[in-house]
Amino acid sequence: MTRLAPDLQYEYCFRDDGLEIIAGLDEVGRGAWAGPVAAGAVILPLQRVDLPDALAGVRDSKLCSARERERLDQVVRQVAEGVGIGMASVAEIDSLGIAPATRLAMRRALDALPSAPQALLIDYVRLREVALPQRSLVKGDRKSYSIAAAGIVAKVARDRLMTELDAEYPGYGLAAHKGYGTKYHQAALDELGPCVLHRRSFRPIRERLFPEIARPLFSLSTESTGER
Repeated sequence: MTRLAPDLQYEYCFRDDGLEIIAGLDEVGRGAWAGPVAAGAVILPLQRVDLPDALAGVRDSKLCSARERERLDQVVRQVAEGVGIGMASVAEIDSLGIAPATRLAMRRALDALPSAPQALLIDYVRLREVALPQRSLVKGDRKSYSIAAAGIVAKVARDRLMTELDAEYPGYGLAAHKGYGTKYHQAALDELGPCVLHRRSFRPIRERLFPEIARPLFSLSTESTGER
């Protein structure tokens, strides 16, 4: 059974090998139908003996309410030695595919850190383009504080952006569902059609644009209506 509360065991494994600056990485928005995919990168002060207490409540962002995420975003930013946010645009998702675009967002998050990490802990993904020791963890946001913290800051940053975009592209309910394929979003798409924020490489969007040839260019996550 996968535990819900993360800890620092994977960070300490790297530290035992002499690697002190560990960046946790996580993405959000991979399964959305609209908007960018976002990634967070967080470096925690592993020298702090009270670090688990300082990060109390930090966990998988999907298990938190929006209000909790806002509070925990501030906690992470106060505790962390470095926080970076990176995004890949809708155009990049449609051009590259969602998996390469996700890795691009992660690399941008790393570039946004104030200092260079010595090793990486990543939720599920592996960044072969980055020449650093790294460990990819399935459900890493439930195992590693660094990954969980990265997921929270990425989620808060993307949610804020989608709320801002809702004012520019009204009618789709972006502030409520953040671009995911909810029933409300589907109904709005049927009424209004896709806008420039919608991922045309995803099947639900292509079906509405080209119903006679509706096939996904990139099949990964194209049918997701749940949030990630």
